[in-house]
Order: sequence, then structure tokens, then C-alpha cells
Amino acid sequence: MDQTFLSQSNVKVKTLVGILCALGTICIWASWMAVTRLGVTTNLSVLDITFLRFGVAGVLLFPVIIKHGFGFKKLGVIQYIILVLGAGASYTLVAASGLAFAPASHAGVLIPGVMPLFVALLSAFFFKETFNKQRKTGYSMILIGLFIIAGVSSLLTETSYLLGHALMLTASLMWASYTIVLRHSQLEALHAVAIVSVCSFLLYLPFYFYLNGLSILDISVGTLLIQAIFQGVIATILALYLFGKAISLLGASKGASFGALVPVFAALIAIPVLNEWPTYIDWIGILVVTLGVYLASGSRLRRVN
Repeated sequence: MDQTFLSQSNVKVKTLVGILCALGTICIWASWMAVTRLGVTTNLSVLDITFLRFGVAGVLLFPVIIKHGFGFKKLGVIQYIILVLGAGASYTLVAASGLAFAPASHAGVLIPGVMPLFVALLSAFFFKETFNKQRKTGYSMILIGLFIIAGVSSLLTETSYLLGHALMLTASLMWASYTIVLRHSQLEALHAVAIVSVCSFLLYLPFYFYLNGLSILDISVGTLLIQAIFQGVIATILALYLFGKAISLLGASKGASFGALVPVFAALIAIPVLNEWPTYIDWIGILVVTLGVYLASGSRLRRVN
């Protein structure tokens, strides 16, 4: 059999698997908005959601800490604190609180959608990083989309989501800070998530039981299992694995470009799960941010001949 044909076939298979992994990742990220909002607006509190996420992930990822350690030597004190706070229990508390006060479709824009803009601003300020015209255009579009969602949409619907939007943007900045530290550290992705999860578990567990006691046992087993599996396994561990696989198979630029679909997917998933229908102004903001994130990822725009 022709070796060229086999080589091309292998490339196609790897690309297909990479695309499927990327789509799986963004589906999980987008679903997290809807599933978390469903939890915090029905049976569970923000404290419960955070406990289930890191209670499960912290236990499951503890063997990684046993094997690789807590990573104190690879990070300074400040970077270590940013890593744990930026993606740990504090991040989940802020993001989930935002979802208690504003729709999941807004979260898709204001958390993962705006995050690349925060990363760029932090990189430019601390590391003097520069960006080409395409990426600057992308960041500008993200800013315009932010204005549409947080400003125009709220004014036209006469509904104030100010607190929810502020919390979502804070969560976005926290995750951007985590991303910057992770990018400049020597930590592997799984090790970093293990550090965040185990530290959050150890620090948050006493705080949670002090405030809530054993009240979580009053919640139905079905609800707890769904949220525990989704928050601790799917959203924390599986999403990380799929994202890392997508990056390795597609490359950083192509893999990151799929993140542009998160705002759209978050809005679409919220419709059947939460019965939340974005307004036409929301859709405009979502689409503007989607294109902005794609451009900001550095992916090339192909010319149609």
C-alpha cells in the first residue's frame, strides 16, 4: 500500500480526533454554565457546588500530588497563590455566584469569551507582549461584545444583571491570571489541576463544614450524584484531558480557536436545560465575541478565491 496514502490517512485521523476532542471540551465548558446555574437556582447553594467540584476532583487527583508533589519549588509564593485562587475554590465561588444573578448565555461571553482579552492585557502589562493587527482586532471585538451584553442588552431589557456581570468578569480575570501563571511555569497541565484541586479541597473543606455542617445530606442523592460527577469529573478532569489532547493533535493555535464556540454553545445549551432564550441583542453580542475570540486566538482567516 502506498506510504503517502497511509501518511495522509493518519493525518486525517489525527485531525478528526483532535477536532472531536476540541468539540468535546467546549461542550463541557459550555454545559458547565447551564448545569451550574441550574444547581444554584434550584436545590444547591454556591457553597455546595464548590464543595462537590473540589471534593471529588481533590480526592481523584490526590495520587498525582503523591507522585509529583505540590510543586512549591517550581513556583514562587505569589505565583502559587495566584494558581490556586485563580482556578480553585475561590474561582468557582465567584463564577457560580455570578450564574445565580445572570443568565448562562451571558456567562459564556463574560467568562471564557472575555478571558483572552484579560490574558492579553496582563501579558502586555507584565511581560511587554505585543500583538499583530488581527489579534488586536479580535480583542477590540471582544470589548464591543462585552459592551453589548453588559450594557446595551441590560438597558433594552430593563433587567439589571450588574452584580452577576461583575462577578462573571471577576471570575474571567481570575482564570486569566491562572492561565498566565500556568503558561510561564514548568508545570504539566494535569499536575497544575491536581495542585489546584487538592489545595482547594484541603483549604475549603473546613470552611464549608463550618458554615454548612452536614446540610448537604438533606439534598437528594440523584441531584448530588449528577452535580458531583459533572463538576468533579467531567468539568474538571475530563475537560482538561480532552483540551490537552486537542492541542497536541491540532496545535495550539487551531486548538485554541475552538474556544470561540463556547459563547454560542453556552447560549444554545441554556435553552433546553434552563429555558433561557437570549434576546436578539444578546445574540449579536455573542456572535461579535465569538468572532473576536477566533481572531484573538491567532488563527488565520482563509481567503475564498
